[in-house]
Amino acid sequence: MSLPPLNAIRVFEAIGRTGSVKAAAEELFVTPGAASRQLAKLEESLQAPLFKRSHRQIALTPAGQRYFETVSEVLIQLSDATDEIRASKGRRPLHIWCPMTFGQRWLVPRLQAFRAQYPDRDVIFTTSLGPIDRNSTTTDVAIRIGRGSWPGCVCHRLMPIRLTPVCSPTLVEQAGPFRSARDLLRTTLLQSSARPAYWRIWLEAAGAKEIDPDRGITFESVSLAYQMAVSGAGVAMGQGVLVAEDLRSGRLVAPFPLVTDSMDAFYLIYPNRLSHDPFVCQFRDWVLKEANRPL
Repeated sequence: MSLPPLNAIRVFEAIGRTGSVKAAAEELFVTPGAASRQLAKLEESLQAPLFKRSHRQIALTPAGQRYFETVSEVLIQLSDATDEIRASKGRRPLHIWCPMTFGQRWLVPRLQAFRAQYPDRDVIFTTSLGPIDRNSTTTDVAIRIGRGSWPGCVCHRLMPIRLTPVCSPTLVEQAGPFRSARDLLRTTLLQSSARPAYWRIWLEAAGAKEIDPDRGITFESVSLAYQMAVSGAGVAMGQGVLVAEDLRSGRLVAPFPLVTDSMDAFYLIYPNRLSHDPFVCQFRDWVLKEANRPL
């Protein structure tokens, strides 16, 4: 039996269907470079060009079109057969990816409720400090920060990211009162390298031109910045839902009334090909309901 590289086949089908290496890469959660390498590997295996390439355009060759039609039909049959087996077992795990801080502070505390609602569903949960591993081919759904544009994916806006400084009540007693943004000069700004623009956005909204938005201590993780804020080491930039529980409990306070919109939001996204997947739809509906609950 002569079989082509199967990972490359998935990439080929996605490029042929979307007409774009970038869109196919977005859909499969891989980089455009990785998608191009898989396509080259397939063409080398077949010893035939499958696409005609020109400036910013890619189109199937006649041989590529015939191959695409066959591959698409086979993948649909394979997908249907796989879904049938999985449905009969009811045990397919859902692979979820999200940023670490969002996972720690919002999603993980709620996952038990999801498990209670769907006790027969298994979840594989992955977080990281950096962006999603776009070379991964196993992610079903992801939580992303952005403005809703991920080609090849279904995107659901969960909640906006609104910004306001936060610190411990002890710091307010020691360094306060904080009557204006200028009073931040008396303390340390706690930064996150993951979202370096957020202090600048808030300070510009506050009209605090005399404060350098890049000064202070920078952490790779937003969680570490919040942890340092709780300890009284400085003032961190609070991101809406990520600090809601700390503010409710009194571990953190918001010393300024100004809350500004970052223009970013948390989104739930998944590839178009999974838009009718029963498990993905269950998780989507559950997350959207949780996101709409009052903070």
